[in-house]
Amino acid sequence: MKYAIIIPDGAADDPLAELGGKTPLEAAETANMDRIATEGRVGLVRTIPEGFESGSDVATMCLLGYDPAVYHTGRAPLEAAAQNIPLAPSDWVFRCNLVTVSDGIMKDHSAGGISDAEAQTLIRELARSVAPIAPGFEFYTGVSYRNLLVYRGHEQFDVTTKPPHEIPEGEAAKYLPRGKGSEILRAIIDRSRELFANHEINNVRRQTGHNPASQVWLWGQGHAPAMPTFEQRFGVKRGCMITGVDLLRGLANLLGWENMTVEGMTSFHDTNYVGQGVATAAALDKYDVVFSHIEAPDEASHQADWKTKVEAIEHIDRYIVGPVLEKLRTYPEWRILVMPDHPTNVATRKHGYAPTLFGMAGTRVKYHRPGPYTEKHAAASDLKIERGHELMEFFLRGGNM
Repeated sequence: MKYAIIIPDGAADDPLAELGGKTPLEAAETANMDRIATEGRVGLVRTIPEGFESGSDVATMCLLGYDPAVYHTGRAPLEAAAQNIPLAPSDWVFRCNLVTVSDGIMKDHSAGGISDAEAQTLIRELARSVAPIAPGFEFYTGVSYRNLLVYRGHEQFDVTTKPPHEIPEGEAAKYLPRGKGSEILRAIIDRSRELFANHEINNVRRQTGHNPASQVWLWGQGHAPAMPTFEQRFGVKRGCMITGVDLLRGLANLLGWENMTVEGMTSFHDTNYVGQGVATAAALDKYDVVFSHIEAPDEASHQADWKTKVEAIEHIDRYIVGPVLEKLRTYPEWRILVMPDHPTNVATRKHGYAPTLFGMAGTRVKYHRPGPYTEKHAAASDLKIERGHELMEFFLRGGNM
């Protein structure tokens, strides 16, 4: 059996006045996703369990078949796994975003989608600057605004933090780290603000109409997780992850999957959709399960950009879902699963907590109530999975669904 899993991150949404009361998925032309919904099954699945903050770390772990209540230790440790950063059981890892805060208001969680080169320069200079006041802390650069801060020492943290993408247009000071150990984290943030204020990189970004990286934002803390591999859990041997996001690469490493890179693949709408579709389809010849993740709809939602979100969904359908579905039909047995990991709402610029839709088709997946791939059609289905980590078993093993 060949399995393809395609994740248009954050594609699910609420109806928007700008789209005449339609959701972006309803407004977009999605012939291939609709084909999956018509020939297979659609439903709703809750990927954010009660008590967890909505994010791709929790949601993706859940949809992959791992109960976050058992395996989730924080977002940052998963991204550390992507970089193969060695962690002792006592080490702490924090996400270290480059963000734009203006007049005390969180304006942009991504510092205008800052480039890798700019981000690396700022983070390296910050590391040198805070070394005297923050012994035991190590900075690791990632992709664009996403970086990591590792603490190897004896300080014990019991802090509350907030993802910056969850406080758009909010007063940043209200959400700074609080609790035991937060003083040093706040000191690092303060130092970044001072260092970046008139930095040449930010001066150029302002002159060219881009949001500056005004400071770092620390959140998503945790220790290294311990998870069984995908083969150990489900018996499916060869897996592959295709994504432009470190979080997903880290999960792949923990699952025992290989990571595949695609030239021009990013986490924004400028990504190489065509190349990712070609690579995903080709990978099915080598791997038993291929997981292809596209971040663009989520990033568009965080920027309240409904036009780009619709375009991103259409590109995913045309250039990724279509070629993969065509390739799968060349195998004797196959299944495909297409689903956002969670909703991301354009109106709020935040992740949602509602169950997200999924569509699956293929061998021994019987069609049921044919209709388009939309939130409304999924809500009308009798297939609703409350414990999201049970979806993967259903997708892999369910017979005559």
